[in-house]
Amino acid sequence: MKELVEVIAKALVDEPEGVSVTERQEGRNTVLELHVADGDMGKVIGKQGRIAKSIRAVVKAAAAKENKRVIVDITQ
Repeated sequence: MKELVEVIAKALVDEPEGVSVTERQEGRNTVLELHVADGDMGKVIGKQGRIAKSIRAVVKAAAAKENKRVIVDITQ
């Protein structure tokens, strides 16, 4: 899942080297924190959060195939 989020985010931003994804466990859930450069935050979130929702939907679908629960947090 970590690689999936990283590939999607790098395709969206102007500074792909500023993208990093950290993974941690919270109980049964896996939390993926997506870090992007300040100037690229709007590109990852999108208008009214549409791109962020789409990223979360793709990750949720991929996680469901593996019977996992994944949460995607976008941070600076």
